[in-house]
Amino acid sequence: MSPDHTSRSARVPSATAERGPAVRPPAPPASPAPAATPASPASPGRMLGAALLGFFLITLDASVVNVALPAMGDDLHGGLSALQWVVDGYTLAFAALMLSTGALSDRIGAGRAFGGGVLVFALSSLACGLAPGLTVLIVARVVQGTAAAVMLPSSLALVRQAYADPVRRTRAISVWATGGSTAVALGPVVGGVLTTAWDWRSIFYVNLPFAVVTLALARGARGERRPAPLDVPGQVTAVLALSALTFAVIEGGTGGWIAAGVAVAAGAAFVVAETRHPHPVVPLGLFRGAAFSASVASGAALSVGFFGMFFVLGLYFQQVRGESALTAGLMFLPMTLLISTVNVLSGRVTNRFGPRLPMVVGQLVMAAGLLALLPVGRHTPTLAVAFLMVPLGVGGALAVPALTASVMGAVPAERAGLAAGVLNAARQVAGALSVALFGSLVAGAHFMPGLRESLLVAAGLVLAAAAATAVALRPRD
Repeated sequence: MSPDHTSRSARVPSATAERGPAVRPPAPPASPAPAATPASPASPGRMLGAALLGFFLITLDASVVNVALPAMGDDLHGGLSALQWVVDGYTLAFAALMLSTGALSDRIGAGRAFGGGVLVFALSSLACGLAPGLTVLIVARVVQGTAAAVMLPSSLALVRQAYADPVRRTRAISVWATGGSTAVALGPVVGGVLTTAWDWRSIFYVNLPFAVVTLALARGARGERRPAPLDVPGQVTAVLALSALTFAVIEGGTGGWIAAGVAVAAGAAFVVAETRHPHPVVPLGLFRGAAFSASVASGAALSVGFFGMFFVLGLYFQQVRGESALTAGLMFLPMTLLISTVNVLSGRVTNRFGPRLPMVVGQLVMAAGLLALLPVGRHTPTLAVAFLMVPLGVGGALAVPALTASVMGAVPAERAGLAAGVLNAARQVAGALSVALFGSLVAGAHFMPGLRESLLVAAGLVLAAAAATAVALRPRD
């Protein structure tokens, strides 16, 4: 379910110095011209390669962890709630901070932001691999998510500034997007292979050579620095509200109720901050448009169905069925292999019929897939479960490009980057909260009833979003 991210564009700096007048009397003798001009270290191809690898890395780390969670728990002696934080620590930092990192990239330059993000991502990956306990691992995952939030908008900004021609830029962005689709498809398999062949720590060590290559490709990349206002109150209250809400869902008990109260207070403070700040991270006026609101809600619901079930089914294969990490990873392969192909199909259908048809059909396909998994038990044939999961990937892959196009079409062109940031933040937050909720439902000795409750919750949300889409995007007379 490849995300379609958009960021602010930057002017492409001229590759050569500006020439003087053709005649300059009196003129000195012309000096010999050099035989050849050395290639720029920040050539478009290299910038695209760096951006693609960066997108691949941050998406891989969002999916590779799921099948390694049981091994982490056994090695570090942690329960399910701690393992939920291993997933959500990364996702929450990624989602919440992505609201402001586009402005940060503008302020310091896309090249600097991207290079710094990759370096921090690599160091935090090393810290994850060396973690002596779950507390250190969770903190390192939060730092990883922070770095990923910086890398994402700056990687796309590098692509946009490298290709001045709109046609070439569109093709380059399509290539860039394949990094995310490929990582989603390979994540569970890579996680299963590395965990089985070595151990869970290797899923973080594998990031290091990719990061080195990414930094080498990005060497010399620059970006225009321009003033970009930061909404510090809005960003701080957003992080506090989302973190407290996730804590409340995962931990429960008295501490959970206190955290829920903090989440409500921080959420109210966020709304006040956004209504008063001249440059809010989330302009609340965007949600007055029915098409925009329905599309963002659809993106969030699809993330619940996809990423939430990704987490729970990874545990199901290993903890309930007793499969190895490798087998668990391979079980996701039929679902993820079709994502890139269906993404392309969705684009064509959207261009011909508009976003409403692929969005509604995609959500209905995912909901049908979620409901089809309800009869699955401990002894259901393994291949049958793997193929019953296929509609989850197909439905999401059909709907997400269309809903992204719907969001882009619902706002003025100058707000496209901001709208895309809101959409993708909503999707990441929904994924994090679904991991928190579904993990709580399957905790303890009631895994299978909790799995079925999770399927019903996800299917209900996706069906509600489909109905909202059908109404909000209906043709106007």
